[in-house]
Amino acid sequence: MSVEVRVPALGESVTEATVATWFKKPGEAVAVDEMLCELETDKVTVEVPSPAAGTLAEVVANEGDTVGINALLAMLSEGGVAAPVAKVTQATGDTPLEASVDVMVPTLGESVAEATVATWFKAVGDAVARDDMLCEMETDKVSVEVPAPAAGTLAEIFAGKGDTVKPGAKLAAISATAGATARHPGKDVEDAPAARKMMAEQGLSADHVQGSGRDSRIMKEDVMKAALAPGVTAMAPAIAPPAPAPLRAPVAAGDAAREERVKMTRLRQTIARRLKDAQNTAAILTTYNEVDMTEVMALRNRYKDQFEKKHGVRLGFMSFFTKACVHALNEVPEVNAEIDGTDIVYKKYVHMGIATGTPQGLVVPVIRNADSLGFAEIEKAIGEKGRRARDGKLSMAEMQGGTFTISNGGVYGSLMSSPILNPPQSGILGMHKIQDRPMAIGGEIRIRPMMYLALSYDHRIVDGKGAVTFLVRVKEALEDPRLLLLDV
Repeated sequence: MSVEVRVPALGESVTEATVATWFKKPGEAVAVDEMLCELETDKVTVEVPSPAAGTLAEVVANEGDTVGINALLAMLSEGGVAAPVAKVTQATGDTPLEASVDVMVPTLGESVAEATVATWFKAVGDAVARDDMLCEMETDKVSVEVPAPAAGTLAEIFAGKGDTVKPGAKLAAISATAGATARHPGKDVEDAPAARKMMAEQGLSADHVQGSGRDSRIMKEDVMKAALAPGVTAMAPAIAPPAPAPLRAPVAAGDAAREERVKMTRLRQTIARRLKDAQNTAAILTTYNEVDMTEVMALRNRYKDQFEKKHGVRLGFMSFFTKACVHALNEVPEVNAEIDGTDIVYKKYVHMGIATGTPQGLVVPVIRNADSLGFAEIEKAIGEKGRRARDGKLSMAEMQGGTFTISNGGVYGSLMSSPILNPPQSGILGMHKIQDRPMAIGGEIRIRPMMYLALSYDHRIVDGKGAVTFLVRVKEALEDPRLLLLDV
């Protein structure tokens, strides 16, 4: 029987928390009320106990993830048997017990099948403490840090930098000495990792802190209370940490009191990193054109009621733009390609990314095989993906594998912009606000609904001629939608 582990109530007006530490790994046995993980808000640290005895089957929210109240954290198999975590070997003489502890790839999120090892922070032979960060792995949208499950020595690395790994695969092995955990003399329970970190930062000894957690476990708030208590003198750290580089100019006291500092969410950090990576890697260039939306608007107004009655979805502009881009990509395939080392990979399909703004930040759900879909199928897919994005229910798989992206800044009123590539794609089309403008048509000045278009592309793979040709084909298809129906 499966049992869900969910985020508990976090306190008045607190709506989300960050997963700080998992004390158990998938496959390990857990007892009822045993602490599974620790959540942190900006005010308190919250421990999440096991609601039942059994085996931790799956971790859904990883360390560093931001979760809302009642979000799914993990799944338990009630009454299951845990797999062995470490193999213990008794040495001869006075050598203490040693254990070989496997470091495994954690669960990466719903529908995420693999990750790439980005960085190893430790080398074979290095000493590691429990919860030290061993390596960092990357998927399309998130970075996942892998902590050491035990203290000891990094004995072997099985997946090197750049290797692709799947959840549950073995990353490394640690030679751990039995009893080498962060415990205080006479205590049989570890203090909270956040508490240990804060004690180190404050230079406090555990002897000066009274634990309020289960079995006198020291929690983060206990350290805060001890640091403020009269008569307690913090010990100076053995090595003073280097002073951080100034991040901003000094702010007047009066202005500082009117500011609010909020930690960037993991999604926002990932967005920032990926956008900067795109600028650092690709040779991004943008070309512009404009399109007369008269024919598309007339066609839409004429058939929108019949379309909605038959298909159960509204006829919007995005399906026209998606079809127009597919039409243009057939003629200029390099815009639908990507660079892989010294190779160019041409895609014989179109997985269309549709950039979508959400309260948490910009995400890009992917409409797969858009080149084989009709208008109604495209509209249904865009509507469904958009709703899931705004509700925060998109899986990682739904945001992976795109070959080209459309971004519609016009819904926010943007008249002109230069979109940034979504790596490793080589092209992104920026749509903008439709605005009536006077145009010279047949020797006469007429008012037309016009939209500026912007194509940002990777100049390493797409030449200027190809980029201009692509944008002209999109313009032509939108100004005469019959081209889309006849595929000419």
